Amino acid sequence: MTTAVSSKGQVVLPAELRQQDGIKPGQEFEVERIDCGEYRLKRVKRRRNEGLVDWLLRCPEKGWFQPLERSETTDDIRFPTFE
Repeated sequence: MTTAVSSKGQVVLPAELRQQDGIKPGQEFEVERIDCGEYRLKRVKRRRNEGLVDWLLRCPEKGWFQPLERSETTDDIRFPTFE
């Protein structure tokens, strides 16, 4: 499988490889030079909640999230007594 380098220095991963490995736009990779003309491309793993705070800060307006009314929780459940 071959690909080309664009005038901006970008390398396109063929669609078949992106689909096989679940690669999405914006995912980051490390590039390591192994030898002249030989490189290793390795996907950078994202932390599980990375970007969550930024997403929450982009809410439409302050107060957009409202606390829920208190409802029954597992602490409120009374277990039957068997005598």
